[in-house]
Amino acid sequence: MVNCHILLVSFPGQGHINPSLQFAKRLLQMGAKVTFSTTLSAIGRTSETASTRPGVTLAPFSDGHDDGWTGAKDYQDFMFSLRTCGSEAVKNLIIAKENEGHPITHIVYSILITWAEVIEHPGLPLLLSSGDLPSFMLSSSPVIYNFALPTFKEHFEILDRAGTKQKVLVNTFDALKFQALRGINKYDVMGIGPLIPSAFLDGKDPSDTSFGGDLIQKTVDYMDWLNSKDKLSVVYVAFGSFSGLPKQQTEEIAKGLIKSQKPFLRITREENTLSFMKELEKQGKIVPCCSQLEVLSHPSVGCFMTHCGWNSCIESLASGVPVVAFPQWIDQLTNAKLIQDFWKMGLKLAAHVDGGIVTADEIARCLEIVMGGGERGGDMRNQAQQWKILAKEAIKEGGSSNVNLKIFMDQIVRGKK
Repeated sequence: MVNCHILLVSFPGQGHINPSLQFAKRLLQMGAKVTFSTTLSAIGRTSETASTRPGVTLAPFSDGHDDGWTGAKDYQDFMFSLRTCGSEAVKNLIIAKENEGHPITHIVYSILITWAEVIEHPGLPLLLSSGDLPSFMLSSSPVIYNFALPTFKEHFEILDRAGTKQKVLVNTFDALKFQALRGINKYDVMGIGPLIPSAFLDGKDPSDTSFGGDLIQKTVDYMDWLNSKDKLSVVYVAFGSFSGLPKQQTEEIAKGLIKSQKPFLRITREENTLSFMKELEKQGKIVPCCSQLEVLSHPSVGCFMTHCGWNSCIESLASGVPVVAFPQWIDQLTNAKLIQDFWKMGLKLAAHVDGGIVTADEIARCLEIVMGGGERGGDMRNQAQQWKILAKEAIKEGGSSNVNLKIFMDQIVRGKK
């Protein structure tokens, strides 16, 4: 592809880096040159596969917290530093590439990177890449609310300020969110997902088994454990890499898993603080990290208890695994509702009215419904398998996401509207 050099800037979180790197692979397949940029701390923690991805040039930048965002006073301090240091670094990168004779022609950035002034200064086209703009936030959590709301507000201001109809790329596919994608007439919203390694989706590239940007190095011994379990018997429990849970809630999850009497694979980096360790280790396996897609694709896994982050939702859909939804913040409550009421492939856990804690009894109840032999659980499993089929169809030649990505590339390379 002639003269198409895309700078892909990602927020330094696992849920942003993974789809961004997968998007980079798709762009490479279509002939584009790709430079991937995120923070030094994130690049320093990723596996070697990210730095050796053929065709992708890494361009890390300092956000002022090179030992990780936990060095910041709070979310606002981190975001301010990320914007101040990162915007200058990305601006300099664009200028440097121009001087080297490899000019950036377009820039795509993930949802928490709102550096419009950087894009406008070099005169580059404005493109957005987004998982899903949150439609619900917990106003009862002021720290998170105050951190997120200004960022989302700024996104809309940037889009509205531009003179032409702006492009928003979303990690979804038409069959999953057709009405939502077509209902936003103000912007050119395009589903280009699922952004998942080929080995777990269409199988066209069996060597593509990883996103290539793991911030936490995973162990491998859990696969032998999964191999020893019966088909569809295991509960996979993971709540993302960003937010933690209160001690009381962690205890209820442990008791609920024990009460369910089902084998489980639990992902947590706080295993030393768990009670009931003897019972937990007898019934399941606890590890600090894993390859989520590898686990979801394993025949022994029959249910995914998840926080309903968008990546986890799209990965469960693409793997055909039903869900017990345990949402925490921002868009996760909306995602959980979609899973239960619209996609009909899972159940949302009900929190107790006093304190908002999900009880062990509720966890065991939902696991039994989703994984049991009843009609309701069977319907959810069947529906999950249907979504798996539709996800594969979306990215194959002629599928909705495949066509959308070709249209996008044609527009930015040839300047078509």
